[in-house]
Amino acid sequence: MSHGTYNTQWNEAQSQIKELLEYEGAPEIQKPETDRVSAFQTVAVLYIKYIQVFRKLEECYYQIVHPQKRIVLRLVLDGTMGRLLELKNEMVNLEFSEYHFFDDVLSDMKLTPSDIEIPVPRYFTQENEKDIKDRMKLMAETLAKYRLDDTGDKKEEAKMSLEEAIRIIQVHERARQGCLRAKFMREIRAQEEREKMLSLQGASTMDPDVASTIIQKVWKGYSQRNKTLKLRDEELVFIGMQAASDTPSNHKDSPMNKLSRREEERVLIQSQHEREYQDALVNIKEKIREAEGPDIKENMQDQIRQWFIETRDATGKFPDYPSDDEGGSAAIFKTKEGEGEGEENGEGGKKKGKKGKKKKGE
Repeated sequence: MSHGTYNTQWNEAQSQIKELLEYEGAPEIQKPETDRVSAFQTVAVLYIKYIQVFRKLEECYYQIVHPQKRIVLRLVLDGTMGRLLELKNEMVNLEFSEYHFFDDVLSDMKLTPSDIEIPVPRYFTQENEKDIKDRMKLMAETLAKYRLDDTGDKKEEAKMSLEEAIRIIQVHERARQGCLRAKFMREIRAQEEREKMLSLQGASTMDPDVASTIIQKVWKGYSQRNKTLKLRDEELVFIGMQAASDTPSNHKDSPMNKLSRREEERVLIQSQHEREYQDALVNIKEKIREAEGPDIKENMQDQIRQWFIETRDATGKFPDYPSDDEGGSAAIFKTKEGEGEGEENGEGGKKKGKKGKKKKGE
């Protein structure tokens, strides 16, 4: 699907979230419910609607390739999952059970059980892919090192003398040869009986042309039935009554296969854009530091120097530089900001006072 499709799906999910928040904040919902069944129905409806929102957001987060959009979408997705857990906890407290039945709610909302299945977010495995591989590698190395079998205890191997082993092998070999000999004799006797029956009944003779005609008739009927079935399947596929056959020629170009390939391509583009975004953050920061860093540094030094001079003029001596516990230079800038706001408020009060005097004089 296209980028616009997922943007539209995200907008729909945001609209649903807004409606749910307005519904939950309504005064009728805020009132305490005394009926346990009615309360459960209300919470179940919210739970199912949040599941639908979660499924949309998870699919958008998996396929949207814009890095900044994915950051915002991740916050919304995590918040939706948190709300799902809260609603699940409320339903457990109402029914005192971990398992719930939504048959009536699904029937009223015209949904199927597959519509409320909660998929595992795919970014769980994507972001932890390296840790999962390391864990699997560690487990494989551990199993290869200790070679533990299912029981955990190694059974003692039965000891056997050379003569006894030879005798067992001879017994099995004689039994095998006896079976083969018996099978061979049965086939010979069956052949002799067939020949005897044919000699008594007389061998049936058939014209070769008649025999070939019968073979052709049978084969043409079989071939035509296969062609008819194939034409019928093609017609059903054409009118949309049947899915395309899963043959090697059609499987590669099937819509579902194309969709899966497109999703994989979007995941690769997504990771590429994420790397470019992270690199751009570092590069832009370095450029700003190189271009505006000296001016910012000089302005900060001037402000600190001005603070020392103003404090000396007010107190008669230079103040001590704030320690790290006090905030360092940040404390100086906070002090100067507070003084600036106070001066602005003072000027505003003076202007108001002047206006008031003019009015009285008038």
